[in-house]
Amino acid sequence: MESKNRNNHQLRRDLCDSNMGGTKTRSPSVIVIGAGMGGLAAARALHDASFQVVVLESRDRLGGRVHTDYSFGFPVDLGASWLHGVCNENPLAPLISRLGLPLYRTSGDNSVLYDHDLESYALFDMDGNQVPQDLVTRVGEEFEEILKETDKVRQEITEDLSIRQAFSIVFERRPDLKLDGLAHKVLQWYLCRMEGWFAADADTISLKSWDQEELLPGGHGLMVRGYLPVVNTLAKGLDVRLSHRVTKIARRYNGVKVTVENGTTFVADAAVIAIPLGVLKANVIKFEPKLPDWKEAAIADLGVGIENKIVLHFEKVFWPNVEFLGVVAETSYGCSYFLNLHKATNHNVLVYMPAGQLAKDIEKMSDEAAANFAFTQLKKILPDASDPIHYLVSHWGTDINSLGSYSYDEVGKAHDLYERLRVPVDNLFFAGEATSMDYPGSVHGAYSTGLMAAEGCRMRVLERYGELDLFQPVMGEEGLVSVPLLISRL
Repeated sequence: MESKNRNNHQLRRDLCDSNMGGTKTRSPSVIVIGAGMGGLAAARALHDASFQVVVLESRDRLGGRVHTDYSFGFPVDLGASWLHGVCNENPLAPLISRLGLPLYRTSGDNSVLYDHDLESYALFDMDGNQVPQDLVTRVGEEFEEILKETDKVRQEITEDLSIRQAFSIVFERRPDLKLDGLAHKVLQWYLCRMEGWFAADADTISLKSWDQEELLPGGHGLMVRGYLPVVNTLAKGLDVRLSHRVTKIARRYNGVKVTVENGTTFVADAAVIAIPLGVLKANVIKFEPKLPDWKEAAIADLGVGIENKIVLHFEKVFWPNVEFLGVVAETSYGCSYFLNLHKATNHNVLVYMPAGQLAKDIEKMSDEAAANFAFTQLKKILPDASDPIHYLVSHWGTDINSLGSYSYDEVGKAHDLYERLRVPVDNLFFAGEATSMDYPGSVHGAYSTGLMAAEGCRMRVLERYGELDLFQPVMGEEGLVSVPLLISRL
């Protein structure tokens, strides 16, 4: 991968093709902003379609919110770590398969409610007593029944409600579903896991839209060796400029001009913007002219949640051989859960995964304090736990390169905001998990929108050059591929 710093005059020369007929003609060119999964997918596709591509990335590494850390001597994903939908229909499946990357299936049922099968949990109360497994299973089934009842509420109301408000209505209508004692605490743990899926609290998650994403079959698979091999494969041979933080994007009828923090500018025919939703919300990038009102509204109204990981590495295993350890409590905020990586990877690692307000509160702590907090939660259920020998802490909410983990539907906001965020503006094309109406918040959602943005960009630029061949296979696919019409009513 090239990483040489070349000035704008050199880049302009790079964007000129060989002498044809005695005159110089520019070859199609694109600037991709963001080297996460969406940006790299777009850059890879455009590069393979013979476009001149430059990728500008604010971090000093590839991957964005995909971050595989090797400081323990083995891979640990601090960001995305699952393939949601272990099946051939998953857009990422062919690439993962070709790379020979193993998956550890944590659930046979692709559900928003659980990314682990019920029998893989070991839950404990605050006194360290394990919750009987039959109670865990029974409450899980009741949780599903409560959600079915919230669907009835959804069909009756005109104004949106939060998941928590809907639960209150269900309990008023169906007192038989209202649990108490230990069963209530287990129910709060299930609600805590649901909050983890959306990286948000139940009082901000939309009742109308929480289950509108498309669920691929095949259950959930943990990337045993991490996502970095996928990232590196997509980036191979691309011109990626790390530590290039974009501050301004100017679009004109004949191209785009992108300015980075040190004042260097880059020009091209078009740009693919694969920037995290949290960064777009922060308005740290100036658009000239400004984005249309409907696009700015989509950015403002989409929710962005926070889920972090506190990774604890131990000298030896002292915990049960289950995939998830949990602490049940009176409120979802007080609940805890730990992913047991030893079962999937054979490494002595537990990963504490706070989400929503709890994640925000923990991000205010130092790394040492955060690791101590997680270990304190573990000691509540396993009093004889040995001290960790190493720890890692993510900060997706306060990291200026992300300002959040992934998108979700907030109360009162339309689900089609994802599609509005994806729709191009002139020669600006948008990609990333927050632009995926079908697969928001997922790695394969980011990847698929990168391919979509690349194809839209390719057709737009070649149309301008008068070189569009409608009979050419789309982005290297075999045979003709149906491209969805860009229809919007905003």
